[in-house]
Amino acid sequence: MALLDANVLYPARLRDLLVRLAIAGLYQARWSEQILDECFENLIADRPDLPAENLHRNRDLLTIALPDAVVTDYQELVATLDLPDPDDRHVLAAALVAGAEFLVSANLADFPAGSMPAGAAALSPDDFVLKLIHADPEAVAAVVDDQAAALRSPPLTTTELLAGLEIVGLTKSVDAVRRAMG
Repeated sequence: MALLDANVLYPARLRDLLVRLAIAGLYQARWSEQILDECFENLIADRPDLPAENLHRNRDLLTIALPDAVVTDYQELVATLDLPDPDDRHVLAAALVAGAEFLVSANLADFPAGSMPAGAAALSPDDFVLKLIHADPEAVAAVVDDQAAALRSPPLTTTELLAGLEIVGLTKSVDAVRRAMG
């Protein structure tokens, strides 16, 4: 089980991959409404070229695709946590309440090892996807192929999708997927 921070849900291709990997049963994804708020409010602010109604629809699709992903009842824990960035305490609190083995974030410095409970770890999205690849390389490669085949705006080949995933930081994972695809 992995709790996904807003910064890994922000890039569309990465968000799509992580959701597809969870739908495929390769892991259980978790997030909170507050994490989704942070992600989509930032997208709306940063990307005025994207219609807000499309972003709201994308957010709704996350909940439809993974209805059990939303973590609740973590708010009381927030004030008890100590992190370098107090604004990230809600993310760790949600991970703790969810019982997540991994907290997946692009800002690992915000989640030092000493703040994580025993048996849990903060991982970059690249390291997290790489773990999934090591567990089942063929399944992850199939998910990437399916993701590429589903893309329509714009349509992308698997090779183009992998290049885009490299740009958002999945360098080791993309290399491993390419090897799995032969």
